[in-house]
Amino acid sequence: MTHPALFPGQVAVVIGGASGIGRAAAEGFARRGLHVCIADRDMERLAEAETAVRAAGAAHDIGVMTHSVDVADVEQVKTLESVVRSRFGGTDVLMNNAGVQPGSDMFGPAENWRQVLGINLWGVIHGTQTFVPGMIERGGPGLVINTGSKQGITTPPGDPAYNTAKAGLKAFTEALAHELRNTDGCELTAHLLIPGFVFTQLTRPGETEKPASAWTPEQTVDFMFDSLDAGDFYILCPDNDVPRWLDEKRMQWAIGDIIENRPPLSRWHPDYAAAFEAFLKDGASH
Repeated sequence: MTHPALFPGQVAVVIGGASGIGRAAAEGFARRGLHVCIADRDMERLAEAETAVRAAGAAHDIGVMTHSVDVADVEQVKTLESVVRSRFGGTDVLMNNAGVQPGSDMFGPAENWRQVLGINLWGVIHGTQTFVPGMIERGGPGLVINTGSKQGITTPPGDPAYNTAKAGLKAFTEALAHELRNTDGCELTAHLLIPGFVFTQLTRPGETEKPASAWTPEQTVDFMFDSLDAGDFYILCPDNDVPRWLDEKRMQWAIGDIIENRPPLSRWHPDYAAAFEAFLKDGASH
C-alpha cells in the first residue's frame, strides 16, 4: 500500500536534493504528483535538478521550486521553511539528505569535524525542528526521511567525524519516530534511509564510470519507496556487492562487541579476525 503521504498534491522538500540520492528522490516524488522543493548549496546543480524534476513530473500539474540553503545555519533553514510555506502552503514530506564527507582523522583538522557535524548531524536536527511542528499542525499524513549510513552503525575505522555524525543521526531519528508515534493526533512517520554503496559524487568524487559493485541513486530510491510503502523504519539498502545477510552479520558482530565484552571495533582487530570470518560463514548460506 502506498504511504498515505505520497499522493498527488502533497508537498515534498528534499534538502540536499541537487544531486545523487536527493535528486533521484525529488524526481521520484515528482513522478508521483507531489509538488517539490529542491534545496541545496550548489546553485549550478540546483538549476540542473529543477529541469530534471520538472520533466519527471510532466504528467502531473505540479509546482517545482529551488532554494539555496546551508543547513548548518539554522536561520537559513527557517527561511527555507517560510518560503516553502508561502509557495505551497506547508510541507508533507521532508527528506533530510544533505551530507558531506571531506575525510577526517581523530586528531586531524577541527574544521573537517565542524563541517561534517554541522551538515550531516546538525543539519538534520535543524531541518527536523524547523519543519516538523508545522507538518504536525497540518493534521494529515506526512513523513520524514533522514539519510543515514551503515558507517553510523558498524563505525569502521578511517573517518571518525562521519561515523560520529551518522551514529548520532541514527539515534536522533529513532527518538523522532518514538516522539511522533506518541504525539496525539500525529499522522507523521519517520524513517532512516541506510544506503549501500551508491555511485555519487559524494562516494566517488570526480569519477564518471559507475563501479560494478555500486547501485545507482535511482535503484536506491526505488528501494526506498518500496520500503516506505511497506512501513519500514530502517530502510537498509543492499548493493551489487553486499547482500542483506552480510550487512546483518556485520551489524550483529558490532553490537556483539558490547555483549561479549570484546575490544571496540574487534572486526578489525587481528586477534579476532578468525572468529569474525567463522561468524560470517554461519550466515553465508542465507
